[in-house]
Amino acid sequence: MRTLLLPALLGATLIHGPALPLASQELRSGEVRPLPGGLDQRLLVNDNNPEVVTEDGILLSTFDGSGRKVPSAHLNVPLEGAFDLFSHHVYAGAKGAPESTLWLGVILGNRSDRPVTVQVPSGATYLSQPGAPFLPLPARMEHDGLSVYAGPGSRTAGDLIAGAPRPAALPEQITLEPKANAVLLSLPLPVKGLDPLLNGRTLQLRLRSDGPVSLATVGLISDQAPEASALLALLDGDLSAKEHRASPKGAAGSIIYSRVSGIQIGSRWSGQLRDPGSKTLAVGDQPISWPIASLQRGSLGTKQVQSAQLKAFYPGTSWEAHGNYGVEYDLQLPLKNSSNKTRRYDLRLESPLKTDRNQGGLKFISPAKGPIFFRGSVEVRGSDDGPGRRYLHLVLRKGDPGQSLGMITLGPGEQRTARVRLIVPADITPVQVLSVVPVKQSDS
Repeated sequence: MRTLLLPALLGATLIHGPALPLASQELRSGEVRPLPGGLDQRLLVNDNNPEVVTEDGILLSTFDGSGRKVPSAHLNVPLEGAFDLFSHHVYAGAKGAPESTLWLGVILGNRSDRPVTVQVPSGATYLSQPGAPFLPLPARMEHDGLSVYAGPGSRTAGDLIAGAPRPAALPEQITLEPKANAVLLSLPLPVKGLDPLLNGRTLQLRLRSDGPVSLATVGLISDQAPEASALLALLDGDLSAKEHRASPKGAAGSIIYSRVSGIQIGSRWSGQLRDPGSKTLAVGDQPISWPIASLQRGSLGTKQVQSAQLKAFYPGTSWEAHGNYGVEYDLQLPLKNSSNKTRRYDLRLESPLKTDRNQGGLKFISPAKGPIFFRGSVEVRGSDDGPGRRYLHLVLRKGDPGQSLGMITLGPGEQRTARVRLIVPADITPVQVLSVVPVKQSDS
């Protein structure tokens, strides 16, 4: 049963009923450029393997494993200053306890001989049931930043982009005594009363420490909320079983990307999308596109892999942060109309077919009726709709030519900067592109 039902939670689309119209691939000519800018150096603890947790254990640990029962269960990476946590897991009950609850514990440890304070400036977390179910939504919905979502990844990322109020369960800070460990959060993934017995949680935290600390996420299956001591005791145990062993880096043939369980370098990508050698962007008669979250064998011909590198990771799991889940993209487009006529541009987010080849443009599917490849909110500024920020929730399918983020009309010589921000939500399938598509004008 779980094999059939699980994709519905993870974002795939199960289609039943009459056969769909035969889809065809269409090439839209245009320029596909590498995305300017790059990732920062901020560490992000990326806790996404196993996605489906089936047993008690350590999910990810940056603690020093020296002197512990299973040293290999710990990656031994100190964290200090600003760092992030991205965690996404699913629970479908346990053998012998199908209606139990999985408790996700976030543990911090002080690596120093003095007290250390860890602040939590912002964060968000949601369950798929009941907080953020995968609702069937229209492809494009404008909203206030908080009210439209589909799935815990979509809602968590959307809250962070919109600056939502702090969740009640999230402490503002915690002070750790020298060499002490403490539980920062204990969050449930309940399945009792659900049909099917299936729930998921996405958690993203932004943290800042005034001294070196360790961070671990652990999973404990229990009918009752566990004591802090029970969660802390898991640090002396073993890893929860991983899943989807990754293809070796550089291996020939088909690739298994797997999921990430490690510490990545980079949590934000900032870029100015300008013409080479210029301070502005001039768009002629052909679209210009830039990939977002391009990855190995999915560079769309740009030869640019944006996947964050991993400082440390567990054997058999992803060796890069394929898809850049949890990474914020902040992109500015200083558009300039260099012609002597008024020009109009359509700013779009799209999901072309993945390729590593230069095709002279992008391939799309018409009609795009396949699995959902992106669902989440995008913040847009600088369109014709007004100078303020707008929020659009988009649902894009495989090969989808996407949805408009807004029109930009410029008179001769006029210049305007548009800005696009998004956090890559859990469960998307890369690659997406940001495109500026010129709108044909009538001669009248």
